[in-house]
Amino acid sequence: MIPVTSFKGQNVAVFGLGGSGQAAVRALLAGGAQVAAWDDSAVAREATVAAGLAVEDLRSADWQGFAALVLAPGVPLTHPKPAWPVVSARSAGIEIIGDIELFCRERRRNVPNAPFVAITGTNGKSTTTALIAHLLAATGREVEMGGNIGRAILSLEPPRTGRFHVIECSSFQIDLAPSLNPSVGVLLNVTPDHLDRHGTLAAYARIKERLVAQSDVAVIAVDDGWTQSIADRLQRAGTPVIRVSARRPLADGVYADGAEIFVAESGASHRLATLAGVATLRGSHNAQNAVAAIAVCRALGISDAEIAKGLSTFAGLAHRMEEVGRRGRVIFVNDSKATNADAAAKALAVFPRVYWIAGGRPKAGGIKSLAPFFPRVIKAYLIGEATDEFAATFGNSVQYMKCGTLQNAVAAAAADAGDDRGGLDPVVLLSPACASFDQFQNFEKRGDAFRTYVRQLNGIRMPGEAA
Repeated sequence: MIPVTSFKGQNVAVFGLGGSGQAAVRALLAGGAQVAAWDDSAVAREATVAAGLAVEDLRSADWQGFAALVLAPGVPLTHPKPAWPVVSARSAGIEIIGDIELFCRERRRNVPNAPFVAITGTNGKSTTTALIAHLLAATGREVEMGGNIGRAILSLEPPRTGRFHVIECSSFQIDLAPSLNPSVGVLLNVTPDHLDRHGTLAAYARIKERLVAQSDVAVIAVDDGWTQSIADRLQRAGTPVIRVSARRPLADGVYADGAEIFVAESGASHRLATLAGVATLRGSHNAQNAVAAIAVCRALGISDAEIAKGLSTFAGLAHRMEEVGRRGRVIFVNDSKATNADAAAKALAVFPRVYWIAGGRPKAGGIKSLAPFFPRVIKAYLIGEATDEFAATFGNSVQYMKCGTLQNAVAAAAADAGDDRGGLDPVVLLSPACASFDQFQNFEKRGDAFRTYVRQLNGIRMPGEAA
């Protein structure tokens, strides 16, 4: 845990008592603050009390007595309208911050030179974060990884010289961290997402930009118009920028040409490594994640040889292009994290012969943008609320089956793929292009269920198990 000493002796309100909220309460108390913690959810309050922490109804609190409101990132700050604690805090004139901001203040207060890597982007954040942490740990560095992935940031070990904090940051977290200033900041991409919470794509992009704008070194993937503009703007302002790309060669930076990774300096380039054979880093989207991670590690002083060796041992992340088993020629891939069409496109682009399990609670636009990938889909298996919408999108262009549940879809897809006599290995792919909330608590639960159903099939081999 990281004790938060910057509010020692002061009263602090905490609203939102999920994992990060409870960690914030503990960290503030450990640092000597008095804390009034609340959540509108009775379930969350009961869980907090069961964890040994007190709750206090903030609806009847004197907000003038608080030094700050620490807000959980899932609570609306601006759109579609500010949550009631935000209104109360603003009326009292107190600052509204999040747990990432508390970490930044403690680092700056105690060990300002402690290495801190922060990663953001619409897609790829978690894989890039995990890959950076893996590459550092593989060289014997001490690494703490968390934030929007895994553990809440304040539950990690405190910053110190030689201890690397590798932190994934969502747009919600950045919005609550005005002094976010990593040693190395990473921006992967900007595509439409969370517009219900930020209002416009331009506003969303500005929040993402803030992370790299205040970094000592900014690593920016320049593969879309938004990030290209941000890189240019920061470089003009004097921020050291390392450009990376998975789409084109660069005169300076790190780029991918297919599976081959190159480093360019002053127009001259050399090959650093290959991703060929690294199953956890398939596809151009993972090439972008890899070049960003490589650029970060080089900026932190890791040698090219160490990086190349570490890439080959990266285990990947659950629910992100995760191979969960094989049966004969059939490969089963869990990409439950693909909760929108853009994310699903990354998986569909990798596999040429797909038995696609899709559906759930649909996002705006559905899967119409995925039409260029439909020729890769031998058959689709539709689940959840999106079934009829997706079926209408497919029309006569893709054969499909309305399966209702994930369990039914796995059984049907496994049977059909097992009869496939094509020249390429068939892939049963869960890449839903939808939220999970119609049938599952979250995408992790959905992916866990897929893995379970696959491994219950007769004749399944686990990854790495000999045929």
